Amino acid sequence: MHRKEALDKDALAYHAEGRAGKLEVVPTKPLLTQRDLSLAYTPGVAEPCRRIAKNPDLAFEYTAKGNLVAVVTNGTAVLGLGNIGALAGKPVMEGKANLFKKFADIDVFDIELDAPTADEVIAAVKAMAPTFGGINLEDIAAPDCFVIERKLREMLDIPVFHDDQHGTAIIACAALLNACEVTGRNMADIRMVFSGAGAAAIASANLCLELGVKRENVWMLDSKGLVWKGRVEEMFPEKEAFAQDTSLRTLNQVIDGADVFVGLSVGGILSPDMVRRMADKPIIFAMANPDPEITYEAAKGARPDAIVATGRSDYPNQVNNVLGFPFVFRGALDCRARAITEEMKVAAVQALAQLAREDVPDQVLTAYGLDRLSFGPEYLIPKPFDPRVLLWVAPAVAKAAEASGVARLPIADHDAYRQRLERMVERSKEVVRPLMNRARMNKRRIVFPDGTHPKVLRAAQILVDEGICEPVLIGEEWKVLKRAEEHNVNLRGIQVVEIHDDEQFNRYADDLWKRRQRRGMTLTSVRSWLRNPTVYASMMVSLGDAHGMCGGLATPYADTLRPALQIIGPASKKEVVSGVYVMLFKERRLFFGDCTVNTHPDADTLARIAFNTAQVCRAFGDEPRVAMLSYSDFGEHREDPHVIRIHDAVKRVREWWPDLVVDGEMQADTAVNVELAHGDFPFSAIQGDANVLIFPDLASGNIAYKLLRELGGATAVGPIVVGMDRPVNVLALGSTVPDIVNMAAITANQVLDLAGPAGATAAPPSPGA
Repeated sequence: MHRKEALDKDALAYHAEGRAGKLEVVPTKPLLTQRDLSLAYTPGVAEPCRRIAKNPDLAFEYTAKGNLVAVVTNGTAVLGLGNIGALAGKPVMEGKANLFKKFADIDVFDIELDAPTADEVIAAVKAMAPTFGGINLEDIAAPDCFVIERKLREMLDIPVFHDDQHGTAIIACAALLNACEVTGRNMADIRMVFSGAGAAAIASANLCLELGVKRENVWMLDSKGLVWKGRVEEMFPEKEAFAQDTSLRTLNQVIDGADVFVGLSVGGILSPDMVRRMADKPIIFAMANPDPEITYEAAKGARPDAIVATGRSDYPNQVNNVLGFPFVFRGALDCRARAITEEMKVAAVQALAQLAREDVPDQVLTAYGLDRLSFGPEYLIPKPFDPRVLLWVAPAVAKAAEASGVARLPIADHDAYRQRLERMVERSKEVVRPLMNRARMNKRRIVFPDGTHPKVLRAAQILVDEGICEPVLIGEEWKVLKRAEEHNVNLRGIQVVEIHDDEQFNRYADDLWKRRQRRGMTLTSVRSWLRNPTVYASMMVSLGDAHGMCGGLATPYADTLRPALQIIGPASKKEVVSGVYVMLFKERRLFFGDCTVNTHPDADTLARIAFNTAQVCRAFGDEPRVAMLSYSDFGEHREDPHVIRIHDAVKRVREWWPDLVVDGEMQADTAVNVELAHGDFPFSAIQGDANVLIFPDLASGNIAYKLLRELGGATAVGPIVVGMDRPVNVLALGSTVPDIVNMAAITANQVLDLAGPAGATAAPPSPGA
């Protein structure tokens, strides 16, 4: 089977398997009881209707309007398939809806109109506009697309955006700004040749003018040749605006000396000979899909100094509209913009261009299977799966909307707005940010035994830049320096400790031998063991040369925790060391213990695990409500020793920490399902509102958190190790740079809690005293 045939087969299966298509409607409010029904529909629904009738702006408060976009087509120019009709274009519109939701959490209704004329489309969209916060026009042929967008913008007080025009223009112009930066050009001086004079090409040319390109330097060609003054064949006003007063007529004639070629036409139209006749360091954007105007290989073969972008994902510098429309609409919707202005488009261009010049985060490299990526000829625009695009483009668009006077509800606090966007991108940011802020006020030294790992290096730079802690990296200095240079990491503010040259080595060795000499270790074996970075980092923490440790990025969990337990140990003889995961769901967060340390805990150990996990819950600002889990509900299987163990653990918790809300044994659904708990167990202290879940053994806890992470859409923060004399945390294998930053912030807070500064949570007295 040929590659295209296989892809076609896979695409059909993708769309047909399971529930047909790519969309479903999901309710955002509960509908479980008669009361819920009376609120969602009659009679309760009448009150928001009355309020909106008096004040239409309240539709943004009481309905989904403010986060709802219509993706509208009449099917007259679907992809490269042409006029295939509205219904045949529906898979594309559903796909667009998926992209809106995935990248910017915007809800979409796809609207396929049997409306072949511009007037029919305008009438239909105007009639349905009250439903939506914005209109995204899609796959509508030129010149009707220009007329439709212009008239709807005049008629409606919500954003109207033809993505085929402006989405392409925004991404291409961001790439052009950076290509000019890389090649040392000024936008006002460049000479541009456009192959294609449709919606995308004309919009791109117009946006180039906004960015400083001179109209007389734009040469536009279509299937009939150059757009020249006096030409009448296939002309319309938007195209006429770029007509040149010249006797030249063909691409072959106008390409000589051009700085920039922008292709939005057909494959193979630009020859290697034409490329050789362009200016030095030519900028070539060959964006026809699936076959570009010239292939990447042919362009680079003709001119190795060329800067090349395409519309394809298998070459550098993909010009992909998904970098634009979700984030432009996110910013526009969040300030309730009445329109999308030229200023908002320019702001999006500049935000994308600037972001490409920033350090590329680890999760982007991982997503694309890359070791490194940095601004330059082969990286002019961010990658589509870069989560930072939302954080850069949406705020820039919202600010520009306010500046251009179209924002109904200007963003009052842009820092808070950015934080809200961060929660959409990375749930862990929401819960860890308060800990980061606290750590900034009391900076502590956190040591990383994996000091030469590129992820640790990148995390260390972030920790210094954001003032979260003072990172100490263990590793050979030459290797740290080399890898920092390879990954563009600034080592300012980062201490590097090389074990064999460290002046503290002998002191550590002598101290460690005193601890281990009656446990079968000689001084020689101690000195050899001490060369293990995890052992050395543990000694630094134990002797106060570092406040806490984060390790284990490239080693098994036990190999990192075991030396820390041997050297640092628990906080007291009665203390239990356990692991906690913070599980983040869209509307809820739970704390799981113990998922990583204690294999088969007895009743006393389970009680202490419950206390440890509750401490973590409090550290994150929540009041713990503890459910001790089992397969049994409140004595249902009271003869089983495993159930008796849970029952006894509940008694210990109540005896040792009487202020802690705890109940059990109970099943997991009883712990988290309000309706079930209310109906069957009204006597329980936990009424389906548990936020701390204590598992009966390590196997069940570990399985539960991994299943919820992989299948339930939860984000897991951790494991957080609790109960050590000094803070030690073990990074999960495969941790990303943000994961490492988060765990360093958590470790720094554990230091502060042990030190007992103002605001720290005081621990209850040790049980059993």
